[in-house]
Amino acid sequence: MRKTVQLLLFASLYGCVATTPPRPEPAASQRADPIAVSLALEETITIGVRQHLKNPVAATFGPILAGERTVNGRKEIVVCGSVDDRNAAGGSADYEPFLGRIYPDADNSFELAVMGNTQQGAIADACRAAGLPIDTQKS
Repeated sequence: MRKTVQLLLFASLYGCVATTPPRPEPAASQRADPIAVSLALEETITIGVRQHLKNPVAATFGPILAGERTVNGRKEIVVCGSVDDRNAAGGSADYEPFLGRIYPDADNSFELAVMGNTQQGAIADACRAAGLPIDTQKS
């Protein structure tokens, strides 16, 4: 009986955990050594970001910054930038910041960590902490 009561108490408290919106991973706070964004790197980034857009063909990109770092023994290229995903009517949806990673040891696979104006402050903070400050103000 006592174990049943404890189990019910635990089960009732289990659902009371508060959740917060997703933020970039703590590894994003590690500084990166800035690198030039080559045409090949830019292509990897734009193709990776376009996969997450509603209108990828009409998207235009703002400045993109990149840096190399090693996290948990794995080399990665962290990228920060912004993209204007124009809506279907041709109007501007404003530039949205993004934070992504490229893994050279995995055929330069691109991973979008976070994107969007709702996460604007978190993205700006993570990029600044990585040594890649971007302007997240709407154009």
